[in-house]
Amino acid sequence: MTTLNISLTEELRAFIDQQIAQGSYNNASEYVHHLISQAQQAYQQARIETMLLEGLDSGEPIDVTDEWWEQKRAQLVERFRQKKG
Repeated sequence: MTTLNISLTEELRAFIDQQIAQGSYNNASEYVHHLISQAQQAYQQARIETMLLEGLDSGEPIDVTDEWWEQKRAQLVERFRQKKG
């Protein structure tokens, strides 16, 4: 673990203390950790949604069958062999 010092207004500190007093968190560090975790999750969700939209906009859809996967695997194996050799 690492330590991070932050400066807060009295109002923000009072709000954090209120959250702790309500029993939601044991200390200010736990509360800030929770907020950062929520922000990380929101960022990751937005990234996934962006990637999904990019995928939808990337061109005509294709049928992904067992044969398609086998062909794709064979292409990747061949590319690997060419780079290695």
